[in-house]
Amino acid sequence: MANTSSAKKAVRKIAARTEVNKSRRSRMRTFLRKVEEAITSGNQEEASAALRAAEPEIQRAATRGILHRKTASRKVSKLSKRVNAISS
Repeated sequence: MANTSSAKKAVRKIAARTEVNKSRRSRMRTFLRKVEEAITSGNQEEASAALRAAEPEIQRAATRGILHRKTASRKVSKLSKRVNAISS
């Protein structure tokens, strides 16, 4: 339990940041889910459009500290490979 006023404020700030981060992570996962659904449907155009929409969200999550930047890069790369594999 926080004893000092500064510790109590830190707890409040952490709670607020956690809510914001949870929202951002959820938004990113929603975009990833849309890409996954498009890939499984086999529609290359739809998957490509979903990936174009998801990529900035993933990069934004990395910028904001939700994901490590290399994790974000890896996610985009793997999704791009899977989308490109649909056409061939």
